[in-house]
Amino acid sequence: MTKADIVANIATKLGMEKTDVQSTVESFMEEVKASLEGGENVYLRGFGSFIIKTRAEKTGRNISKNTTIKIPAHNIPAFKPAKVFMEGVKTQVEVEQ
Repeated sequence: MTKADIVANIATKLGMEKTDVQSTVESFMEEVKASLEGGENVYLRGFGSFIIKTRAEKTGRNISKNTTIKIPAHNIPAFKPAKVFMEGVKTQVEVEQ
């Protein structure tokens, strides 16, 4: 599902214009991004949390030059789903084999 699909579904369900829904969705994403860039986690009860995870410093390899490089510690954004959300996915989505 893409952002356009989400906007279309919400617009249909609420009977709103797609442009209004799109600006709302984009504003939401900008707020989440700004909060994470400012060092704040975002908690949405019943859905999940957008959090900042710290990756430790590690040694990597440059395969083309066959040398080792030091990758510094850094922060990355991550999403942690709520328990209710995870249980819904576990019980309603079939496991592909």
